[in-house]
Amino acid sequence: MRIWSDSFKEGGVVPDRCAFAVSDPASHVKLSSNRSPHIAWDDVPSGAKSLVLICHDPDVPSKGDDVNQEGRTVPDSLPRVDFFHWLLVDIPVCLKSLSEGMFSDMVTPHGKPGPLVPFTIKNGTEHQLRQGVNDYTGWFAGDPDMAGEYYGYDGPCPPWNDERVHTYVFTLYALDIPRLPLEGRFTGAELRLAIRGHILDEARTFGVYSLNPAVAATLDK
Repeated sequence: MRIWSDSFKEGGVVPDRCAFAVSDPASHVKLSSNRSPHIAWDDVPSGAKSLVLICHDPDVPSKGDDVNQEGRTVPDSLPRVDFFHWLLVDIPVCLKSLSEGMFSDMVTPHGKPGPLVPFTIKNGTEHQLRQGVNDYTGWFAGDPDMAGEYYGYDGPCPPWNDERVHTYVFTLYALDIPRLPLEGRFTGAELRLAIRGHILDEARTFGVYSLNPAVAATLDK
């Protein structure tokens, strides 16, 4: 199985338009267009009955003491944890791509609704996709201007003082079941557990991103 994006080259920088935030000289960061990237795939195994797409960042600081603090940096040596940016399930195997901006266009304070996503395939067939909550749900929990349930895609917004380049991994799983055995709200950890034993094949691609000007200047765009 193979997966790719026309929004960024594999291993290249995720474009600003697909990020949650961009660098700003005056305030370090400002909100960006937050467009979900184009994703396409092929060579899905013949026995597959549905697909699942997960986007996660494995480079999120395990401790937030230094995150976005003036006069401090988040050291590259700090242990890192996963942060889920997109959980899309029950994708029909007849679908071959997702166009840019299809699942997110601009930042939605308090989060986009979910989990159900009405979706019409090109042949006119209606299909009910579902999306889980991403980890901005927890990140913004204490912010009254942003707190809410963040379903679907929300793009990169790594700490502006992080020494490490963040990697955004898009993984497509081909499953032997037509519908994920989860109901209602679900998280990335719950999704990973639910697909165990049902994966026929998987493929991944990735992009990178940084809001630290010194780090971003070293990246190949």
